[in-house]
Amino acid sequence: MKVLVTGGAGFIGSHIVDLLIDKGFKVVVVDNLSSGNKAYISENATFYEVDICSEKIEEIFRTEKPTHVIHQAAQVDVSSSVVDPVFDAENNILGTVRLLVCSQKYDIQKFIYASSCAVYGETDNSSIIESHPFQPISYYGLSKGTPEIYIKLFHNLYGIPYTILRYANVYGPRQTPKGEGGVVSIFINKLLNNESPTIFGDGEQKRDFVYVKDVATANMLALAHGENEVLNIGCNEQTSINQLYQMIASMLSNPNPPLYGSKRKGDIAHSRLDFAKAKNLLSWNPVFNLKQGLKETLNYAKANLNQNNDNN
Repeated sequence: MKVLVTGGAGFIGSHIVDLLIDKGFKVVVVDNLSSGNKAYISENATFYEVDICSEKIEEIFRTEKPTHVIHQAAQVDVSSSVVDPVFDAENNILGTVRLLVCSQKYDIQKFIYASSCAVYGETDNSSIIESHPFQPISYYGLSKGTPEIYIKLFHNLYGIPYTILRYANVYGPRQTPKGEGGVVSIFINKLLNNESPTIFGDGEQKRDFVYVKDVATANMLALAHGENEVLNIGCNEQTSINQLYQMIASMLSNPNPPLYGSKRKGDIAHSRLDFAKAKNLLSWNPVFNLKQGLKETLNYAKANLNQNNDNN
């Protein structure tokens, strides 16, 4: 089995690549390094610095002959999608369609797609199941949900098996301060640099935070399970942004208090994903609770902060 991982130099993708390499898979990484980092790519993976929107993608399929695709590459910033919906759509929709065309042409055995809880839009405080209506409130949510329809049509027309994973807010080591779940990285970076993080709105908006290593495991399990299914990947727990700040601050000495700003367009008030379907079909459970995950993320950030200071 040879797995092509798009966005494999990025936050989530690089963790998936590391896990696959550790488990003995052959891995090909495709990343344009717009937000990824070449240093995150395993030396045991084959790397192509190529954009998924490029025609060069087909050459990679033809040369490497992957058997499976794990598609992580995306424009992941909600605010950026509102400012530039064309760029958002080009990357998230057209980029995915190009991968699907190549997958059909080169007989990919399975296509695994990273979708998002943003497709659900505004919900109440109840736990969200996969049959919840598709009602995004940001262009990002729309551009992550639209490829799901393409994926299902490619399956219906050409028989390409798939698994769609709808992520909650993913956090962990290597995360940049951008993207859906970037709040964890932003808070940690600000506090370690003796700055005050900004909370947009009143801070009572609630999120379901899932640790990146648990997400990587879900992708690996999806290679062999959950065929032609849409699965939530979250912890089915809610944490407010105010609570998140307090948890991180409690792990530090003399943390700066947060500042408060206006609510941002496209931000969802509440999100909590029921993962019972993933538990049943993938035998997947989140291993890390939020406190454990934040501790690992904070330790990673501290180590890199010290390393950066040593290099100055």
